[in-house]
Amino acid sequence: METREGVGTRRRTDDEPAIYPVGLRLGGRRVVVVGGGHVAQRRVPTLLTAGALVTVVSPEVTPALEGLAGGGEITWTPRGFEAGDLDDAWYVIAATDDAEVNRAVSAAAEERRVFCVRSDDGLAASAWTPATGRYAGMTVAVLGNREPRRSAAIRDQLLGALRDGLVDVRAEPRAACVTLVGGGPGDPELVTLAARRAVAEADVVVADRLAPRELLSELAPDVELVDVTKLPRGRSALQEEINRVLVERALAGKRVVRLKGGDNFVFGRGFEEIEACAAAGVPVEVIPGLSSAIAVPGRAGIPLTHRGMTHEFTVVSGHLPPGHPDSLVAWEALARTRGTLVLLMAVQNAGTIAEALVEHGRAGTTPVAVISDGTMAVEREVITTLDGLGAAIEAEQVKPPAIIVIGDVVGLARPGGTG
Repeated sequence: METREGVGTRRRTDDEPAIYPVGLRLGGRRVVVVGGGHVAQRRVPTLLTAGALVTVVSPEVTPALEGLAGGGEITWTPRGFEAGDLDDAWYVIAATDDAEVNRAVSAAAEERRVFCVRSDDGLAASAWTPATGRYAGMTVAVLGNREPRRSAAIRDQLLGALRDGLVDVRAEPRAACVTLVGGGPGDPELVTLAARRAVAEADVVVADRLAPRELLSELAPDVELVDVTKLPRGRSALQEEINRVLVERALAGKRVVRLKGGDNFVFGRGFEEIEACAAAGVPVEVIPGLSSAIAVPGRAGIPLTHRGMTHEFTVVSGHLPPGHPDSLVAWEALARTRGTLVLLMAVQNAGTIAEALVEHGRAGTTPVAVISDGTMAVEREVITTLDGLGAAIEAEQVKPPAIIVIGDVVGLARPGGTG
């Protein structure tokens, strides 16, 4: 009898096992991980995300796994493996550094018809773990022929192509809504994956000047861009108008992204926008961003806290000077603290703020760092003291946006604090 291969197929070699890819729904189902080392530590969080009921069997576990057990997220059986550990299991991972134990786990799983992954010998296992990633509600999984690094590299290339729009994948239709997206401090590399995905799926993007500019250049031609830039002492889009645009576009059936710098809820008026949408019956999703109050000093090498030096830091808006009738800041109380002060929107009032802090007890020699355009290619730093802050800003012609860090921690990154 004559046989032939079908069109587009090829014969497998003996060392290339046939694989049937499948997605497991492990929510509420018992999964056993034998071994408590770093392999198990990498696998368990993904299982938990899938909703699995995870039991780890191992005499010892890593501190991270011990923490998960202590918090009730997993069950830890602190002893060696026994075949009965796999009773009622749906999926098993043999992840010890002992081949004999892994073989015993695999054999017990085979007897119970439970699929088993082996970290030491893929050919002896009944299942393989793919390199996975998620984008726009999809899971991308790549299974290589016992080549985990190659699988991970291909996965990363696929996800990168999806994020960059090089692969045209129609996203699952989503209901009209408003998504508040924190864009981080400015460097596009510091934008979260969730933020990029939301912008990529938007019909309308409402952005101000502190939003990451590179993201706007990636918008499709048919996406409406609404500029609501707020310039100091210049043109200003009133918050009421921003609220109106968000609600109007969403009620017209559009997916609207409100893209702003930093985080939505750190002097970002995000909750005002939520209230406006809620009043109009428009659903809102929030994607937090990396706050410039933390990210900018960190990128500049300035720790906001340091053991033995400061146990606190306070983020303060400096858009109103001390003594202003609308100010809600107790500058005299802040002056008495020993922690780090981080001032946002304070360039115009920096000199007055410094004077108030010194008047109420802060040492005039306290180191200060002024970081303008933080995390951007044009980032600039001015190092001074509290006594000299106002004069330094004027002499160096510092313009917003800028972060001002006040405290001894500045001296850690810049010895002497004034160099």
